[in-house]
Amino acid sequence: MGTRSDAKWTARTASTSREEVEEERPLLTRASDEHRNADGRRCRGSSSGLAVFNLTHAIMGSGILGLAYAMAQTGIVLFSLLLVLVASLAAYSIHLLLKLCQQSGVNSYEDLGTLALGRKGKIMAAGAIILQNIGAMSSYLFIIKSEMPKVIRGFLNYEPAANAWYMHGTYLLLLLALLVVLPLAFLPKIGFLGYVSCVSVFFMLFFTIVVIIKKFSVPCPLPPTNVTLGYYTLYNSNASNSSDDACSPKLFTLSLQSAYAIPTMAFSFLCHTSVLPIYCELQRPSTGKMQKVANTSISLAFIIYYLSAIFGYLTFYSSVSPELLEMYGLLTRHDSLVMSVRLCILMSVLLTVPLIHFPARKAVLKLLADERPFSWLHHTLATLALITLILILAIFVPNIKEVFGFVGATTSTCLLFIFPALFYIIASREPLLSPQKMGALSLLVFGVAVCLMSITLIILGWARQHPHANTHSWLHRGLI
Repeated sequence: MGTRSDAKWTARTASTSREEVEEERPLLTRASDEHRNADGRRCRGSSSGLAVFNLTHAIMGSGILGLAYAMAQTGIVLFSLLLVLVASLAAYSIHLLLKLCQQSGVNSYEDLGTLALGRKGKIMAAGAIILQNIGAMSSYLFIIKSEMPKVIRGFLNYEPAANAWYMHGTYLLLLLALLVVLPLAFLPKIGFLGYVSCVSVFFMLFFTIVVIIKKFSVPCPLPPTNVTLGYYTLYNSNASNSSDDACSPKLFTLSLQSAYAIPTMAFSFLCHTSVLPIYCELQRPSTGKMQKVANTSISLAFIIYYLSAIFGYLTFYSSVSPELLEMYGLLTRHDSLVMSVRLCILMSVLLTVPLIHFPARKAVLKLLADERPFSWLHHTLATLALITLILILAIFVPNIKEVFGFVGATTSTCLLFIFPALFYIIASREPLLSPQKMGALSLLVFGVAVCLMSITLIILGWARQHPHANTHSWLHRGLI
């Protein structure tokens, strides 16, 4: 009896050891797959530390500004539970992508689509990546064009001339695109952006620290206010009275606006288009190492998100708007600390453009020149075409965030939940009723539900004529 038990224990241990070895086995083992520069010379891969910063940078965008409003619409406890849920599901969907890469030996999102659905799957994956990232990049540049003149005006001690070149958002956008975005976008490897990502993550951390500090200096209730903050009109009726209810946190809140919280928070963890490019450029890449990078990045983003959301909410309570930084402008017109934070957020948004440009360019080249070796000509043409396109959209399409908000509701959900689950269910060699495939099926159902909810909410936001009708722009901010 003891011998049989020992044999079972030995077999189970051997199976576990094989799984651990598989997770730590390098993905790129052939000489042709080694890290090489554009001229063919070998080069070192990216360190795990830089990979963490790159992926954290890819996760965090301007959606961080709307999370305090999301907490106000759901309550502290419900918001906390939802944020943990979507962060866990984001990590699990990355796990499915990496596990499928381990089983199949392919190393790109587009090739996983090919593995699962053939040429159609490749077009679906590449098309979603291109649409999502073009929408995000053009929306980011639109934010730069709209907000940078306001930041410059805030730093000046005088009212600048209306025709001054530095007060024209288009001129500033073109200048920053030429001096910052284009040089970084030309880099052939995503790992080279690791140090830029360190700076961007520091900017987000600085924003969070300032939000925490401001909690202890902003009065509650606020002075009487009736102003328009972008899309959101703040009627601060609570400001004229000192009722405890106006300055007390809510643990649970359910309303129509609460429905916006789930897609907004879900899209705040979208980084899946950058996961596999970062994975392939790791030093001795393995699924185990990349999963640790992903878990660390999601955890770091979760901490920054949660701290900024809860302290932002506990500063303004029910009066908080979808544009958190604008709330501080109600109190002091030229607060140098707040203006510095706004500049940091804008620079972080600007530095995100080259990072998410990389997977978009890779998807374009996968569709048009997949079997060809690296070519500086193709690389240059694809880079210039994409940068030119997003500049045209940011400059000449005034409602760009609304247009791509609808597109992003579908492509973001597909890349975050639906495609990882669908590709794994179809292409994995595991039995259909295995725990992993059942988990993938649950993720697929959740993704479809979030997609339908997001599209419905955006359409309702367009249709309703109400002081809060434009709060669907909060969802659009979450999409980018």
